[in-house]
Amino acid sequence: MERYIPLVARFFLSVIFLRSGIFKILDFSGTQAYMASKGIPETLTATLLVLTIGVELVGGCSVLLGYRARWGALALCLFLIPATLIFHTNFAENAQTIQFFKNVAIFGGLLMVYANGSGALSIDQTVR
Repeated sequence: MERYIPLVARFFLSVIFLRSGIFKILDFSGTQAYMASKGIPETLTATLLVLTIGVELVGGCSVLLGYRARWGALALCLFLIPATLIFHTNFAENAQTIQFFKNVAIFGGLLMVYANGSGALSIDQTVR
């Protein structure tokens, strides 16, 4: 099981970022409007959104495939910090409290990937 669990864990960690990046592409203008509603200047939303999509897709693929997974996990951790603090700190809303703690849990999982690497079934291990 030690051989397979890191692959399964990487899949579960990455799928949320891959899905999120794809949905941001599919609703680019809606996501921009949401970002602006949270206080991000409208002049920055497009640039930040493209960067966000890039981090989510590249970081998600990196973790999923186990290719430079430590770097992908670190990039996603660094992305999660401002995203969580900007979009998920309205604790008066139960849904935002859940989103906040979901992100905290994901952050913990990504730190495990960063600390332990991608495991046996990964591109990182096959290119050694």
